[in-house]
Amino acid sequence: MDHVGVLALFDRDMREGAQPDTPDARVERAGRVVRQVSSPQGWNGVVWSDLDESSADTAIAEQIAYFSGLGREFEWKLYGHDLPVDLGQRLRDAGFTAQPEETLMIGEVADLTLDAEPPEGIRILPVTDRAGVDLVADVHEKAFGTDGSRMRHQLLARLTDDPESVAAVVALAGDIPVSAARMEMAPGNRFAGLWGGGTVEEWRGRGIYRALVAHRARAAVGRGYRYLQVDAMSQSRPILERLGFQPLTTTTPYVYVP
Repeated sequence: MDHVGVLALFDRDMREGAQPDTPDARVERAGRVVRQVSSPQGWNGVVWSDLDESSADTAIAEQIAYFSGLGREFEWKLYGHDLPVDLGQRLRDAGFTAQPEETLMIGEVADLTLDAEPPEGIRILPVTDRAGVDLVADVHEKAFGTDGSRMRHQLLARLTDDPESVAAVVALAGDIPVSAARMEMAPGNRFAGLWGGGTVEEWRGRGIYRALVAHRARAAVGRGYRYLQVDAMSQSRPILERLGFQPLTTTTPYVYVP
């Protein structure tokens, strides 16, 4: 893989050319920043910037003023190759809090290992309605220990208003949800995004996460996508590398609460 070329393509398609992640959100360009504006229940934040040392502090202050005026908590999604090189420090100085760093991993679907199947006793079901979304949210809260309200809102909105833009799955042991994940797709893009992959702690290490990645990758092939993108946590990165994904840069969420 041409890492430099693919990363530039990712920046252009998925960040500068970002599309809203729910029907009630909008993406807009504000000077040298691209941001998503959503409801308080949705994701609000900066997805792309083209800044330098002379423009960064002003742009940060403008975004703080804008989202604070809306009464919105928001996230500045900072990538390891973003400029200026001290942008993270400037965000911290302005009152942002850094969340755990993740690794942007991308796989070309033609090169991925897609034959991973779920272990015995586990079945994978597509999520198509509110009941399925509730199962995904239940897994999310147990796997990550965080509130699943925002994810529930986003997934249900997409399944209701734009079902072709998302494919969600849940893994069941009998009738018990033990793992879940989703894939987000935008028409005309070369990238599909893998999100929310999580397994309840006592079911980890059995190959369920790997099977859900392969399951979604096969679906991406069927829909004509060339690349798959994941923001990988440290536990997921080795599994993704074995499947053929490659690390391109880091990504760190910086959160500002008005």
